[in-house]
This record gives sequence, structure tokens and C-alpha cells, in this order.
Amino acid sequence: MPDISAKSDCQTVITTFEMTPGTCYDLMEELKDAYESFIRHQPGFIGAGLHVNDAQTRIANYSQWKRREDFLAMLRSDEMRERNRRLSALCKSFEPVMYDVVASFD
Repeated sequence: MPDISAKSDCQTVITTFEMTPGTCYDLMEELKDAYESFIRHQPGFIGAGLHVNDAQTRIANYSQWKRREDFLAMLRSDEMRERNRRLSALCKSFEPVMYDVVASFD
């Protein structure tokens, strides 16, 4: 389960995907499969969430990792490189960006 807290020292990654409504759910299925079958089993994985906008033109993915190196190792694995090629074919663009939590509000 992600912990959105400035006290946390984990690595937060937010990835946005841009696609057409026609490929939104195909992309979502690929992402869900990637998390279920591979990503969540990688060392350092804490948790993630997938979000889709009303127009089905954007998917936002929020994930947390114990260390930056854990996320990078997963991303550079042969398995994820192959999956990213499939994801790329279903969307116009996607970009994972690493963030530090500065503040959170309840």
C-alpha cells in the first residue's frame, strides 16, 4: 500500500500515459497484467495505483519503491523492457518520473 507522507524515505514514481479512447482499456489490461504478474513481485516494490480519466485519454500510475535503485532495476529488466514495447504500441506516449513527497494532507 503506498504511503503518501513527507516522512517516508521511499521512491515515488508517477507515470502518465496518453492514448486514444479506443486503446484505453487494452492499455489498462496490459498495465494490470504487468503489476499482477511481474512488477509487484520485484524487490523493493511497496504498492501502486492505476487511474483513468473520464475521457479515456490518460492513465496515471502511482507507484512506490523502497529505493530508487529498485525501480530502475525493474525498469531495466528484460521482462519489463519487453512489456514496455507492448505498452508503447498502445499509447501515444508515456513517461515515468521520480518524485519525493514534500507534503501530504488528510
